[in-house]
Amino acid sequence: MTTFQRARSEEQREARRAAILETAAEMLETMPVAALTLNELARRVGLAKSNVLRYFESREAVLLELLDRAEGRWLAALPPRLDAAIPPDASAADRGDRLAAALAESLAGERVLCDLLSAQAAVLERNISTEVALDYKRAAARHRATLTGLLRRHLPELGESAGSLCRHIILVTGAVATHADPAPSVLAAYEADPAVGAMRIDFTDFLTTTIATLTAGTLARAARR
Repeated sequence: MTTFQRARSEEQREARRAAILETAAEMLETMPVAALTLNELARRVGLAKSNVLRYFESREAVLLELLDRAEGRWLAALPPRLDAAIPPDASAADRGDRLAAALAESLAGERVLCDLLSAQAAVLERNISTEVALDYKRAAARHRATLTGLLRRHLPELGESAGSLCRHIILVTGAVATHADPAPSVLAAYEADPAVGAMRIDFTDFLTTTIATLTAGTLARAARR
């Protein structure tokens, strides 16, 4: 734990913010979003809770910034992965299926991002000011534009429907992540009864099927237009 003196310059303030974000990111590598508390974050950073609140107005504001950064990193690494997975001369249906598989596999390696997405609307956006909400939503809009551009690149048949598909992919990713990571009691129930265990879902398989279905439906609707 590092103990800081009070920041007296903008550079020092930015260093404090960076330290808080870095520590929170490290915590999320070993615990779910729900377990990260402001008190523990402050303790690990070496600041009083009130001092952490000088740099971020709430725990949720910290986590939204981490969500923004995690989504940006994921999107930055996505283009070569999609290029390798999707042959441009394949049919639209085949490209759609390959796109779905590549997206799901890439997201399977982004546990923290998926955890943050699953908590976004119900938790992270509930204890923030309008200013923080605007900053996050503007960043999210830029990310959606990036993903929409990638969808159009590999499936130009989507046309204007690419933006709608993009939003559906992000929303369903958070939902699938929640259900694919059940609580210990639910895991025990799955193991105790094979009939109940059949309800357990695999994140990658389920997300692949869901995105593929959404993509096929969006392509069909776009073709009718």
